[in-house]
Amino acid sequence: MYLSNPIKFNYRRNLFALYLIKVAKWMNLVMPVIVLFYKSNGMSMREVFQLQAVYSLTLMFFEIPTGYFADKAGRKTSILLGSLLGVTGYLIYSSSFGFWNLAVAEVALGIGQSLVSGADSAMLYDTLIAGHVSDKYLRYEGKVTSVGNFAEALAGIIGGLLALGSLRTPFYVQTAVAAIALPASLLLVEPPVERKKTGIGLGVMFRVIRETLYSNPKLRWNTLFSAVTGASTLTMAWFVQPLFIQANVKLSWYGVLWAILNAAVGVAAFQAWKLEKRLGPRKTVILFTILLLSGYIALSAIDSYMGYIVLIVFYLARGFATPILRNYINLITTSDVRATVLSVRNFVIRLLFALIGPLLGWLTDHYSLSTALLMAGILFTLMMATTLYFFLRHQTYAPD
Repeated sequence: MYLSNPIKFNYRRNLFALYLIKVAKWMNLVMPVIVLFYKSNGMSMREVFQLQAVYSLTLMFFEIPTGYFADKAGRKTSILLGSLLGVTGYLIYSSSFGFWNLAVAEVALGIGQSLVSGADSAMLYDTLIAGHVSDKYLRYEGKVTSVGNFAEALAGIIGGLLALGSLRTPFYVQTAVAAIALPASLLLVEPPVERKKTGIGLGVMFRVIRETLYSNPKLRWNTLFSAVTGASTLTMAWFVQPLFIQANVKLSWYGVLWAILNAAVGVAAFQAWKLEKRLGPRKTVILFTILLLSGYIALSAIDSYMGYIVLIVFYLARGFATPILRNYINLITTSDVRATVLSVRNFVIRLLFALIGPLLGWLTDHYSLSTALLMAGILFTLMMATTLYFFLRHQTYAPD
């Protein structure tokens, strides 16, 4: 079944729009100072992690249904609605004070993110299939990821400078940045790729979930390892600013240091396909797993400028992992369920963060940041070692 006229389809137009959407999504001016913003509103680290748990729970609840919605109603429609809710969330944030008001903003952002995540990667993969360049997906996914992280790196500098005037100013400007995704979404065209007729309804959605997490071992361990890896990098992102606070970093340096970290992700993502080509899937996956886990353990023991070097290495590993793991999922799924499967992965990431995050925040408040980092390192080592074993055993990085 063709979704649009293949003669009129221009895959480069979709790529350009997806780059703009990535910039709007990842040029996050508020992240370099968001923990300081929360603290200025009287919140503890436990409440910071609880607020992010609200966001994660929202994503969990909507992630899979919106992925299924994207597969059935169209990825363009899903991305457009998600972009609109992203703008709404930052509008609410800009005028909110206190935990519960900010929680409402996080719910709007969470639903918006769930509509975009999965749909954007599925749109990219199908766009490349329609353009007869699907064999270069890892390169393009790396480029898209790289564009997002370079945008976040630039946002780190700009957001840090904006925050010198007021910690709320970055939120005002962020609303305008998020709005870039609206015209970009309208530029998208559904790729003319053939999809299986899987029907509609909750029964079909639950069948895809069951196959992803239970009946298909290759897809199950691919998804679980990818999700645990994603949860480990997400959790570290929320430790960065507490590490800066512990090191007495001046506010004027927050944006610069955040920019360097995200530039490291961008560089690694851009070169990820070369690393995998040189080392092969097994060695590549083992390498970035070791680097990620070592980062937690090292940061729990280091209390000096060397900790920042460890962070850079961690973020490089994150840059390699993100496009590579997405590529492996795309290789073993079909177009009709691709966004749903990617959303299952994102659901598991957010579930893990919602469970682990508040505990780590409590450990930070009542014991120390080092204790929380060590606990995170232990938990992720157990989960990543287990899922990595089955990931490699079932060769989930290659289609049947």
